[in-house]
Order: sequence, then structure tokens, then C-alpha cells
Amino acid sequence: QVQLVESGGGLVQAGGSLRLSCAASGRAFSTYTMGWFRQAPGKEREFVAGINWSGGTTWYADSVKGRFTISRDNAKNTVYLQMNSLKPVDTAVYYCAADHSGWIYRRLENQYDYWGQGTQVTVSS
Repeated sequence: QVQLVESGGGLVQAGGSLRLSCAASGRAFSTYTMGWFRQAPGKEREFVAGINWSGGTTWYADSVKGRFTISRDNAKNTVYLQMNSLKPVDTAVYYCAADHSGWIYRRLENQYDYWGQGTQVTVSS
């Protein structure tokens, strides 16, 4: 069992930056594919970014490519999402997810086994 706890959300003006963190329990964290998803009000949850076990491979939704960066520190059991040039459309609850399979390029919710409780990001115009 893996527990994920997100932090770092908040209110920011358009053009600003935030860094989200996701702390994971369990010794197997370094073998998991990790992902970030988000859910805006009235919309379905969508994929944002993913990273493989080593951090050497990352993949992004087109809507955030060039603005967001996913990274991980396996020594700290933590994955990060650096969000720059934020826009009001980025307003959502952001979720961290873990996939024990280790496969890369995972973008679907049902490909991830464990989820955090989410952290709110609000971008004002």
C-alpha cells in the first residue's frame, strides 16, 4: 500500500509560479511511475504530467508543455510539479498518482493504482 500526500497548492496571480510536492510512503516508491492529474470544476480529471522511476523520462499534456516540469527525488520519496506562467485555466484540484507497473507514458486514470487527496490551485486573472 502506498499513501500519497500533496502540498504546495494555493492562490496565485496569472503569470506566477507554484511548486507542488507529493510525499509518498513505502520503500517501493523508487520503482513507481508517478503522475500528476488535475480536475477543474465541472470537468473530468485530466492528465498533466508523468515521470518514470528514475526521472529520466517525462511526458506532459500539450496544455502544460513548456510551462510545467515534473521531477522526483527518490531519496526523499517525493515527486514535484513546478508550474510556471500559470493561467486561470490551470485552476483545479491537482492530484498525485502512483503506478506500480513502472510502464512509461501512462496518461489514463485507470493506469494508476494509488492517489493522493488533492491540493487546490487557484490562478486569478
